[in-house]
Amino acid sequence: MFFYNLFIRLLISFMRIGAVFNYKLKKGLAGRRQSCDLVKAEFSPEDHVIWMHAASLGEYEQGLPVLEKLKDQYPDHKILITFFSPSGYENLIKKDTVADVICYLPFDTEKWVKEFTSNFKTAIFFTVKYDYWYHLLEELKKQGAEIYVVSALFYETQIFFKVYGGWFAKQLKKNVDFFFHQTRHSTALAKGIGLSNSMTTGDTRYDRVRKLRERDNSVDFIGEFTQGHKTVIFGSSWEAEERLAEIIAAKNKDVKIIIAPHDLKRVAHLKTLFPAAILYSQITDKESVRFLNVKVLIIDCIGLLSKLYSYGDLAVVGGGFHSKGLHNILEAATFGIPVFFGNQYTKNPEADELIARNGGQSFEDEFFAAPYLLGLLKDDAGLKKMGNNARNFIEEQPIASEIILEQIVKKHQLKQ
Repeated sequence: MFFYNLFIRLLISFMRIGAVFNYKLKKGLAGRRQSCDLVKAEFSPEDHVIWMHAASLGEYEQGLPVLEKLKDQYPDHKILITFFSPSGYENLIKKDTVADVICYLPFDTEKWVKEFTSNFKTAIFFTVKYDYWYHLLEELKKQGAEIYVVSALFYETQIFFKVYGGWFAKQLKKNVDFFFHQTRHSTALAKGIGLSNSMTTGDTRYDRVRKLRERDNSVDFIGEFTQGHKTVIFGSSWEAEERLAEIIAAKNKDVKIIIAPHDLKRVAHLKTLFPAAILYSQITDKESVRFLNVKVLIIDCIGLLSKLYSYGDLAVVGGGFHSKGLHNILEAATFGIPVFFGNQYTKNPEADELIARNGGQSFEDEFFAAPYLLGLLKDDAGLKKMGNNARNFIEEQPIASEIILEQIVKKHQLKQ
C-alpha cells in the first residue's frame, strides 16, 4: 500500500508538471477539480446510483451495452459515468447519453475518493476491461456497493502475474464481486491467481457493433464521392496507414480513398501527402459534382467513422503498426468488409479471431500490406468472401451484455 500510494502521488505530480506543456493533461486536471461539484449538484446522499467507470472512449463503448440494459432494468436508479482519460470525457460530454452525470474519476487517494463517493449511494459499480483503482474499490466495498468488472481482459504481462504482483491480485480478490471475461484465456489466468469469481461471457463490443447496422448510417456527400467505385476506408490512421494510402492511390487509379485520422492534428500533414484531396468540412451540396475528379477524401471532423465503414469495400484500421495500440476493428467488420491492420495488437484478441476466420489480415508493415490489398481490390470474389467472413464472425459472437445483465440481476436480488 505504501508503494501504491507513492505511485499515486507521483502520478499526480507528473500530471501537474505535464499540464504546463500538454493540453490534454491540463484538461484532465481541470476536469477533476469539478468532479465533486458535478455529483453534488445532481445527486443526493439518498440517491441509488449505477456507476460505470471507463479509462477512455473505447472502454466506454465496450461497457455501454451493459449500462443501457441496467438502466432499463432499474429505471429509478441514477447513472454516473467516470473517465480517466480526456479523450473519453471530451468526446462523450458533447453527446446525448443515458448518464445523469459524466465526469473525471478523482485521483485515487483515500481523501478524494471518500469525498466523491459520499455524495450518493453506489448500488452497482463496474469498471470496464482493466482499469483498477484500489482505494476506490476498497471504499465502495465498505459502503456495500456491488462491484463488477465487465469485458475483463487479463494477459500474462500484467502486474498481477509478476513476482511482486501478489498484493494487487489480493486487492481484486477482496473487493471485486465478479469478473465477466472476454475470453476463456483471460478467465483461466484470473482463476490461476485466485480470482475464482469469474466466468467467460464474451466481449460486449460485439453487442454494440451489431446495433450499428440498425441505425441510419448515411453520411452527407459520401455516396456522391464513391460513385460506384471500390472504396478503401482508412480508419483512425497513423503515419504507416497514411503511407499505405499513398501507395494504393498511386497504384490503383480507379479506387476511392477515405481517410479519417486518429488525431485531427494530422489533417494538415495529410493535405501535403494528397494535395488534390478534398476536406469533408469544405464540401457543400453545390460542390458535390467535384467528386467526379477527386480521388481522396480527408475527414476533418469526429464522430463519422463508424458510419463511413458502411460505404467501404475494405478497411484499414490504424494503430497496429506500432505499440500505441490497435483501434477498433469490429466497427468495420460488422458492415461485412474485410479489415486489415498492423501486427502489434497483443491486447486485441479479436484480431487473431478475425484473422482465423479469414475476415481480415495483419502485416508487419505497410509495404507488405500494399501488394496484398492491391491484388484483393481486383478480386471481386475474394473481396466478397472475406467480407462475408467478417460479418459472420460478428454475428456468431454471444450476446455478452444479456448474459452479464442476467448474472448481475441475480446477484443484486440475492443481496436485497
